[in-house]
Amino acid sequence: MKLAISTAAPASVTATEMFREHGRYAFRLLRRLGVHEADVDDVLQEVFVVVHRKLSEFDPSRSRRAWVYGICVRLAASHHRTRRNRRELPVEQESEPIDDAATPLELVEARKKLAFLDRMLAELPEPKREVFVLHMIEDLPMHEVAEALGCPLHTAYTRFYAAKKMFEAAVRRARAQKSLP
Repeated sequence: MKLAISTAAPASVTATEMFREHGRYAFRLLRRLGVHEADVDDVLQEVFVVVHRKLSEFDPSRSRRAWVYGICVRLAASHHRTRRNRRELPVEQESEPIDDAATPLELVEARKKLAFLDRMLAELPEPKREVFVLHMIEDLPMHEVAEALGCPLHTAYTRFYAAKKMFEAAVRRARAQKSLP
């Protein structure tokens, strides 16, 4: 008796599956890349419209996560350019969903910490912030960061170490000014 072995290619992933798998991460990434809260839902939707449109071109040997993050980075940069041209003032709102089971005091502290992180990240130039967020916060391996950003691995490392120094300096300044949460 012979076993039937399927040689058919595995079913391709859908845009819905990509959203379920990477939607929360993409949301956080867009916020950390400086997309204003008032615009993050629109930019996130744009990200997954691009995913849907380009899914047939996706190379399955690449990391899905790095591919989605590359799209996020490009759309966040585009958002910054158009927002700068519109000269809109950001509306301060709640940063991102926080654990519903937390106590009110824990929620206040968590929001303060997120706001502080956003302020520190806002001080980084965009190319360095992209690498820092992808590697340090989203925990992508550096080769995936370079792939997502379309830059050489050495460039990604150089940007990361420069961003890390700048971030640490910003934290030291905040501590000296006692504005650390």
